[in-house]
Amino acid sequence: MAASNDGAHARVRLTFADEGSFHSVIVSLPSERIDDYDRLVDLIREDPAVTRELYVDIRRLVSASIVRDE
Repeated sequence: MAASNDGAHARVRLTFADEGSFHSVIVSLPSERIDDYDRLVDLIREDPAVTRELYVDIRRLVSASIVRDE
């Protein structure tokens, strides 16, 4: 999924731990689906629209947060 903030999608920063170091990526998730889940990680793991487009190694995922316009 391409990173965008076009109203239909929200930019989300995923931070991963990998052998003692951390790195982040910003992905785009459907905005209308975010409120359907208590946690972003549940949306990432369970929503078919997301899992069809995005693979996330949940074991390494440390945090997921919405990127607000600065």
